[in-house]
Amino acid sequence: MTDLPPRPNQPVYLDNQATTRCDPRVVQAMLPWFSEDYGNPHSVEHVMGKKAEAAVEAARAQVAVLLGAEPREVIFTSGATEANNIAIKGAARFAASMGDPRRRVVTVATEHKCVLESVADLAAEGFEPVILPVGPDGLLDPAVLREALATPTLLVSVMAVNNETGVVQDIAGLAAITKEAGALFHSDLAQAVGKIPLDVTGWKVDLASVSGHKIYGPKGIGALFVRRRPRVRVSPLFSGGGQERGLRSGTLATPLIVGLGEACRLASAEMASDTDRIATLRDDLLRHLQAGIPGIRLNASLRDRIAGNLNVTFPAATAFDLMAALPDLCVSTGSACSSAEVEPSYVLRALGLSDQQASRTLRIGIGRFTSAADIDYAAAALSAAHAACSASTETKA
Repeated sequence: MTDLPPRPNQPVYLDNQATTRCDPRVVQAMLPWFSEDYGNPHSVEHVMGKKAEAAVEAARAQVAVLLGAEPREVIFTSGATEANNIAIKGAARFAASMGDPRRRVVTVATEHKCVLESVADLAAEGFEPVILPVGPDGLLDPAVLREALATPTLLVSVMAVNNETGVVQDIAGLAAITKEAGALFHSDLAQAVGKIPLDVTGWKVDLASVSGHKIYGPKGIGALFVRRRPRVRVSPLFSGGGQERGLRSGTLATPLIVGLGEACRLASAEMASDTDRIATLRDDLLRHLQAGIPGIRLNASLRDRIAGNLNVTFPAATAFDLMAALPDLCVSTGSACSSAEVEPSYVLRALGLSDQQASRTLRIGIGRFTSAADIDYAAAALSAAHAACSASTETKA
């Protein structure tokens, strides 16, 4: 049996598509708003409320810069799941309330669960969900979208970067096709923000969703982009005091919003250098894995992929056996929202993988705080664990 490398002093975290460490600079920016500056940003009749309001608006501008939007187009939410629900259900319900006869809502088989479930929920309200396939590379064929749009369509939702495979869709191109057909275009940007340059205005995106904890910000905060010109109208999901242009009532969480703003500011400043370093680490890891585990397979396109993602299928050992053998290596079998399920990843199935192949697949996410030593350990540990698990399987057989 191949010996595993020495265990590290602390876990090696390579699951940055699930969540990221909150950058210490983000934490420092948030701290005063938990204690000293605790005013309600909606209490603008006194100095502490005004100070909190100013901090919220400064953060809104920082988010807008990263998205390529106007500050007034940024609505704060609890995260991308809420933003996706508001965008999809809200746009559909508002259109229906205005007498729009279109009921077709189009999305993609590899979308995040919250998008697929939001679209599915609309079926009970008389809408027609349409789920489009992707190719083995994980990309949506523009011709497939054009064919779907031959039937009058209300809304199309396509995520910019897939949370399991890291595949980057051509959002500008897909949005253009959608706009030609007269439909609204929404994109889940949770995995794209801070990883690739964004321009929601130039791309003619109507609605877009953001998550703070995917970009080294805090959990529990996100944002929804809602285009102002031409104006996109969305019905709110719940009632309240009418905050956030009436789309998301409730007292804003100033500390978390400040944290999201700082995370966006850092991403704007450091994305290029982060991307170069992370891509080098990813390529090193892939090269070592291919050398140490002949027959390992990379899923989806390598070219159309964010720098920090690897999604690999092992030739013999299952993902669960590998993870059990390496308790100090934090990787995953797929989406963090579905990883507790025994069911194989629906994203991998959509790419054409069998259930058996999906069971031998790991998602590896490299990020801002990943070191070269982390990569060396992961490569050696996975290679040794695969050899050990394979030998164990052969012995049992």
